[in-house]
This record gives sequence, C-alpha cells and structure tokens, in this order.
Amino acid sequence: MMSPRQVSEDRGSPHFRHTPLQIIHLIGNFMRIWSVYSMYHYLTQTGAPVILFFFCCLVPASILFLIIQKPWKGRPLSNQQVVPSIINGGITALYFIMWGKGLKSCGPARAILAEYSGAVLGVLSAVLYGRRGRVWKKVGGLIAMLASFYLLSQGWAMATYSPFSSKDGPETEVQTEQVLGMKEMIVPLFAGILSALRRVIARRVSLKNQLKRRLHAITIASATCFLFPVAMWDMIIGSPSDTGVELPFSAWAFLSTILFGVMMIFYVDSIAEERLHMVFSSPRHLMVAGGCIIVMEIVYNMDFSLPGFLVCCLILGFGIYEATSLDRTRKDSFQDSDLSNEVLGDQIQMSSLPT
Repeated sequence: MMSPRQVSEDRGSPHFRHTPLQIIHLIGNFMRIWSVYSMYHYLTQTGAPVILFFFCCLVPASILFLIIQKPWKGRPLSNQQVVPSIINGGITALYFIMWGKGLKSCGPARAILAEYSGAVLGVLSAVLYGRRGRVWKKVGGLIAMLASFYLLSQGWAMATYSPFSSKDGPETEVQTEQVLGMKEMIVPLFAGILSALRRVIARRVSLKNQLKRRLHAITIASATCFLFPVAMWDMIIGSPSDTGVELPFSAWAFLSTILFGVMMIFYVDSIAEERLHMVFSSPRHLMVAGGCIIVMEIVYNMDFSLPGFLVCCLILGFGIYEATSLDRTRKDSFQDSDLSNEVLGDQIQMSSLPT
C-alpha cells in the first residue's frame, strides 16, 4: 500500500517532468521574437526588400531541414502526403510574404499578435459544423479578437497614443510605429490565418511525429521554390528608390531568422504540442509571447505602453479562449487529437479525422 507522501509525489511528478520542456518553450519563443525584432530593425533601417530577405533565409533553412530530416529515407511517402505538403509550401511562401509586409508596416508587436488571428478557423468550423449553442460563444470570441486588433491598430500599445500613458512624459528614442487603421492590419491578420491554415494541413496530412518532420522539410523546400521567381522579380524590378543602392549585410538579422525564426521554432512548437498539449493559437501560448514582447520592447527602447499592451492582450486572450473553446462535456473523447482547439475547434469535425 502506497503512503500519502508517495501518492503526492507521483501526482506532482508530471509537472516536474514538464518543467524543462516549458523552459525550452519559453527560451525558443524568446529567441524567435528576438529574431523578429532584429529583422524589423534591419528591414526598416536599410530598406531591404522583404521577399528577397525571406528567400535568402529560406534557402539555407530548407537545405538544413532536408539534411536533418532526410525525407527520401525511411518509409516511402505517398502522393497523398507529398502533394498536400507541396501545396502547403505555396501557402507558407504566401504567409512569409504577407507577414513580412505586415511586420514592416505595422511593427513587431502588432505583427506577432496578429498571428493569433488564426483562431478564426475555430469560429469558421463552429459556423459550418458546430452546434448552434457554441456558435454564439465563438462569434463573441471573434468580436473580442477584432476589438483587440482594433485597439492595437489605434496605438493602445504605444506610449505616444495609449490612453493609459501621460502625454507629458519623456519621448523614447525610437518612434517608428504609427497609428494604423484596420485596413493596414488586414495584411498581418491574413498572414496569421494563413499560418494557422498551414498548420491545419500539416496535421491532417501527417499524424505521426517523425512523418510530420519529414513532410515539413518538403514544405519548406517547396516554399523556397515558390518564393524564388517572386524574389528574382523583386530583385530585378525593385523600387525606384532602391536602384543602384547597395544594401548592408547584417549577419545577426539573417542568422537569427534562419536558426530561431524558421528552424528552432518549428521543433519548439512541435514539443509544445506533443508534450505540453499547447497549440499556437491558445491563451497560454499568447501569454508566453506577450511576456517576450514586453522584454523586447523595453530592450529595444520602443514606443511602448505596458498598461495598454496588457489590456489588448487580455482582450485578445479572452477572444481566443472563447473562439477556440471546446465542448467541456465531450472534451475527453478527443483529448489526444493533434488538431486540438487551434484547428477547426468543434468536436464533430475533429472526430471525423482518420485514425
């Protein structure tokens, strides 16, 4: 018979086992967000083309993914797996283009938070397949998400325009972000939906972890191929102001984007989903990203308002929670599903996945 002390230790052991993974997840997201800020400052200070920058980062990243994963070895991949992965590469390429444009125009904080707009897929699934009682809850979450993005576009996270900041306070050295409208926020929001869509396709095509990594290497390689003609066209045509201008090279901006923004974040998010059951579009993931953004905004001396940013994050987290909420009475029946609440959040759609 086990003693109460042994029982309490057994119950608490999973939390201790998950602690190193949570630290890895936190560090991985911090390094990825750090790479986003370095990329933003490089693009804004040099005027480098966004598409060409991402292409130069995806070429070595795709080569490294292919070398590490070796998708041509092991069990042969079927056409039902390879073809959707190649199509997913086109979606990934479009995501990088849209998100890079949004990053350059909206700033890093708004571009990173806009990635969580992919939770709208949960609302879409509820409207198409869900119960009517859950639809209104998800629509309410969608309204909260839109309200948060509207407040972000109006500069609530910036000290200059936030209603929580003193107008007579000292100005920061970096005043690069401006008040935007929802029209300007459409680009990064659409990129966030594309990001969630590519995760949906990746999960539906590959149910096994090792298979998922092999197919991801194919996806990144195909995304590089899709970006190649666009990057060449952008380099040849370019903008009139860039003609004859030699752009400086920033090793940290490129290396951090390759290593942390493209490669390491994939493995970190995979660990979070498989071991911590934490999907990207979730309040817990938003909390980690929000903490990293706060640190980077302070380190880079950005025009930042902590109270306004927290208000926007709280409203966004509430909206994500409601938009991706599952039926609590039937949650155990699909707890092991990889789609979880980020992808097509209702249980009818998820229970139809092949086993």
